[in-house]
Amino acid sequence: MGVRTEALVSAKWLVNMVNRNVVGPRLRVLDTSWYLPMMKRDSKKEFTQSHIPGASFFDIDECSDRTSQFDHMLPTEEFFADYVGNLGIGNDSHVVVYDASDFGAFSCTRVWWMFRLFGHPQVSVLDGGFRNWVREGHPVTGAHTKPEPAHFTATMNRSWVKSFGDITDNITTQQFQVVDVRPYARFHGKEPEPREGVQPGHIPGSKCMPFYMFLDDDGMMLSTEELQKFFKKSQVDLNKPICGSCGSGVTACHMVLASHLCGAPEASVYDGSWYEWFTKAPPEHVVSSVKSKL
Repeated sequence: MGVRTEALVSAKWLVNMVNRNVVGPRLRVLDTSWYLPMMKRDSKKEFTQSHIPGASFFDIDECSDRTSQFDHMLPTEEFFADYVGNLGIGNDSHVVVYDASDFGAFSCTRVWWMFRLFGHPQVSVLDGGFRNWVREGHPVTGAHTKPEPAHFTATMNRSWVKSFGDITDNITTQQFQVVDVRPYARFHGKEPEPREGVQPGHIPGSKCMPFYMFLDDDGMMLSTEELQKFFKKSQVDLNKPICGSCGSGVTACHMVLASHLCGAPEASVYDGSWYEWFTKAPPEHVVSSVKSKL
């Protein structure tokens, strides 16, 4: 597999590209930082102060279905194509995504998945993210030049997206495994959700693999062997269909990346995730150790 299609690239590889002035139409770097309100961080402001040289900012909330009542649901093919084209990304661009979270990866896997979903496999996650980039002493800048727009054609692989109806049917049919990547305490209903009006709990039959457990203490992705052990320990079969879920469809994509690295590249995502599920599902389909007070 060539560099252009590796799911992960190292800071050492990327800084070499930056230093050789390769970043441009053929190699686009995106800061995809996004945070929950409780994190009290302003991703756009932080980008204007410090980012990888040559990077542009990808806004998950802007590149979404703005008509939905749920956060950052997927946009149409046309909207995605227009949005990334305005970031200077064409169908022959290799895209590297990262975020500046303390985890090492938080929202970037969502954008990695989106590119693949819309028919663009030449996308990689910067292993360790901005946290590791800074730790290794690589250059940062506050300067940004808007790239020349490019033409991008998007074709969505709809089998990689699950709807509320798909998840509801699956409770009975068990066509695929649902993997929830929220922390164990939220999954079991023992700690509150970060959004108002939503109680913790989980979808019947789902398994829990917290997203941060796909990463080591330095924010780097676990080795393939360690990832495989984590799936096995969590009783998730990589040889059978898998669908990721989380709070709102962002960190679920950690599981998709992890399964991809383990040789199972066809995992899907429940785009509405827990917030849609809790809003729409009947009480018997909300599994929790606490009774709803809503």
